[in-house]
Amino acid sequence: MNVQSEAKRNFSRRGFLGLTAAAAAVPLLAACGGGSSSSSAGGAIKFWDMPWATTAYNDAAKKITDGFSGANSSKASYQIIQWNNFYQTFSSAIASKTGPAVSTGGGFQAFQFDQQGQIAYADKVVDALKKNGQFDDFLPGVLEPFKSDKGYVAVPWQLDMRPLWYRKSLFDQAGVAVPTDWPSLLEAGKKLKGIGAVGFATGSGAGNNIGNHLMIMMMINNGGGVFTKDGQLDVMNDRNVEAIEFLLELVSNGVIDPAAVSYTTDNLDAQWKNKKAAFGMYVLGVPQRVGDTSGDLVVASPMAGPHGDKAALVFPNNIMMYKNTPSQEASEAFLTYYMGQLKTLWQQKLMNALPVFKSITELPEFASDPNNVKIVKEYQPIAKTFAAQGTSLNANLAVLDGGQALNQFTQTILTGKTDAKTALTAFQSGLQSVLKK
Repeated sequence: MNVQSEAKRNFSRRGFLGLTAAAAAVPLLAACGGGSSSSSAGGAIKFWDMPWATTAYNDAAKKITDGFSGANSSKASYQIIQWNNFYQTFSSAIASKTGPAVSTGGGFQAFQFDQQGQIAYADKVVDALKKNGQFDDFLPGVLEPFKSDKGYVAVPWQLDMRPLWYRKSLFDQAGVAVPTDWPSLLEAGKKLKGIGAVGFATGSGAGNNIGNHLMIMMMINNGGGVFTKDGQLDVMNDRNVEAIEFLLELVSNGVIDPAAVSYTTDNLDAQWKNKKAAFGMYVLGVPQRVGDTSGDLVVASPMAGPHGDKAALVFPNNIMMYKNTPSQEASEAFLTYYMGQLKTLWQQKLMNALPVFKSITELPEFASDPNNVKIVKEYQPIAKTFAAQGTSLNANLAVLDGGQALNQFTQTILTGKTDAKTALTAFQSGLQSVLKK
């Protein structure tokens, strides 16, 4: 499990945290892997996929893959790649030319392999989506982050959002309104503490990156972010300082649990389940995740920062193509086909992530959950990535996401034994030492 915890901490863009309670079976998926490198597939397009949810998800994705039939009778084979050491699995396979032609994977993986000259750009797939109408079906802003000056590095297929949740009964008990901005969060948090509840639930224990995500979310919710619009490091900007000062104020007032620094996702789930957590940023599907679908756990509207800014944090998961393929044309045909079949995954309720297509958000299986509807309506249009204040994704974001600098920074803030500028200076130094110029 230590390896899995490390994988969880280092590469979170796979919706691992977003799995429902039923996905406790995910670690068992090792037994369901797609076998060895599929040389037996001959000239078939090799599609490598991750265990994004329970085995039912992978079964459905395999069925979609098996249904592909392209030009010249081209076919596709399906293989599950486990999250444990997944980047090394891809790297060694790609280096030995035994890797996939198409794959899902870590959210910034395509940009890492693009740096190595291994990615086949998806411009022709985007053209095909324009022809079949799916291009116009994309939710606003989801495709643009994947466009580089050389072409589309990948195509998004699901969105891992970080909405704010609250438990209605605790707010009723404390006699306080749900926060709409930072000052009301502080005041509500103090009153919630008075009834023994946690006013802003988070954690940064082993395998839990929600605390890391909270740091970035509060920066971008104040109009800040780790990078400038053109991708330069910009940790020390005034908006970031203001956001971290506010988080430290929440810590000093006990609105953030003093033990949050050590909380795993299991600890965080228990707080939400046991009516201890009143408000906080978490993943999609919290009611299903913790087994309380009574209607007491509800998505809150995004808060306004001190200057009126509103933003949410999102991780756009994507499908990428590689240069090593039996046929680039067949790879493109497969990816276009697969994008057209995505709706079946949501129709079967196998995905605990937002779809990238408007039409899928309107399916009854998705839209019957009012929390889903609210997230699409209120969070998706204002969502920003780790690239903020910029919009284009790049390989440096994998270093930010998977490196120790952000983790150490988060734990420093959650212990409260620092000031904002000192902590941000150390964070900036840690990033400068590992980011590619």
